[in-house]
Amino acid sequence: MQRSHARSRLKNKSDMDPPLHVHHTQPGRQRSSLAKSKCKPTKKSIILVIIGSLAIALALFFVCYTFFLRNRKVSLRYSVVIDGGSSGTRAHVFGYRIESGNPVFDFRGDESYASMKLSPGLSSYADNPEGASVSVKELVEFAKGRVPEGKLKESDIRLMATAGMRLLELSVQERILEVARRVLRSSGFKFQDESASVISGSDEGIYAWVVANHALGSLGGDPLQTTGIVELGGASTQVTFVSSEHVPSEFSRTITYGNVSYRIYSHSFLNLGQDAAHEKLWESLNNLAANSTEKGIVTDPCTPKGYILDKNSTGEGIVLPGESKFTDSLQAAGNFSKCRSAAFTILQEGKEKCPYKHCSIGSTFTPNLRGSFLATENFFHTSKFFGLREKDWLSEMIIAGESFCGDDWSRLKVKHPTFKDESLLRYCFSSAYIVSMLHDSLGVALDDQRVEFASEAGEKGIPLDWALGAFILNTATATSDSSDPHEKHICGQIHKKHSSVDQMVNQSANRCLQINNLDVLL
Repeated sequence: MQRSHARSRLKNKSDMDPPLHVHHTQPGRQRSSLAKSKCKPTKKSIILVIIGSLAIALALFFVCYTFFLRNRKVSLRYSVVIDGGSSGTRAHVFGYRIESGNPVFDFRGDESYASMKLSPGLSSYADNPEGASVSVKELVEFAKGRVPEGKLKESDIRLMATAGMRLLELSVQERILEVARRVLRSSGFKFQDESASVISGSDEGIYAWVVANHALGSLGGDPLQTTGIVELGGASTQVTFVSSEHVPSEFSRTITYGNVSYRIYSHSFLNLGQDAAHEKLWESLNNLAANSTEKGIVTDPCTPKGYILDKNSTGEGIVLPGESKFTDSLQAAGNFSKCRSAAFTILQEGKEKCPYKHCSIGSTFTPNLRGSFLATENFFHTSKFFGLREKDWLSEMIIAGESFCGDDWSRLKVKHPTFKDESLLRYCFSSAYIVSMLHDSLGVALDDQRVEFASEAGEKGIPLDWALGAFILNTATATSDSSDPHEKHICGQIHKKHSSVDQMVNQSANRCLQINNLDVLL
């Protein structure tokens, strides 16, 4: 009976197992369902997660970008070039990087390039050299504001004066330069006395050629595929290009970029810049007026009629002699054709003394222009003033010049109310001078598409300023110097074997530009 009851209890327990199994599993299913119900994401929670994720991502990006910019700025090196031009002094501040031992230039953005110009030029302080310190100090302060304080001592600064200073006597040049050196020594930048100098005109042309071909991507390529430069400055004009003709040694410069050597014709026509040539015309007309009879009238074909000539000034700020008869015998009578003839006379002065087979301007050898050219500075400014198109701009210059020169001064003032008299006045002469120089003297056809006016070049729009070319050459050479003492020795030489004009007006070429068939090692 007991066994029977035991089996009965066991059976009953067995019979009870399934309900117990169900009883244990059912609550588990209920808890799972409840958890799922509680954890199901809502639309609001999804939006909050997305916003939070974006905020974190933006914060990380900002931190990384700030770190990148900070490191980029720290990695930048700096260099300052002060261009002592005839009409003003401009400070150029450059930032650059070194990658794989080579300098990388980028002339876009405040970090990489900034400039500031002050007027008048250094040459205007000929009678008061100490006065030059004011503008140099202001330009130094501008440069210091663009260079991190911790970088000043390792950033070089140099002053390179051009044609305006070349026109002064050497002793006057030196007095002005010494004032500038005094300022630069105490500037906090890395500076050596020889870094403030008057550069030769041919070197100025080379620097302009370098920046143009750097911008166009042709520097380092086929010499015959490079682009030439014609600069019309205030005191001088530079012509620089690779010629296929034999060039006398006094006009030849050789530079090497990479593995390519370039034999370049480069010459600066001192006193034949736009302002200097205009002043020469004024002086010539004044001398004629001063020596004319009481009833004799001398006309100025390059000044629009109706302009009242100041007896004490040329209109360019130059006091002329013979003032008592000036206004009585010299009258404005704008005429483009006659102005063009007067300009041609200035450009051809001394041609009878040409000792070479071919002289295009005066007694100076000029090979036939070949290849493409960029006409810069006043070529560009005058073309833009007249609103000329890049195509056939030289022939259009004649039409524009004829209209401007032949107009009445009072109407011109109404048409151009924002221009000062001395600025507006020069465009009659400028238009005639440009045509006379490029077409009548250098032989450029009026419809020649190879010559374009420009102020910048290349896809990046790099400014065509010779100071940028000087920076490129000096920086590339300095980078090479740091790894090769022999190259540093070559770069450090100062050559004085310039043409006869350069010998008289400049006693030191830029120390990092090798001339007279010596290479610049980049």
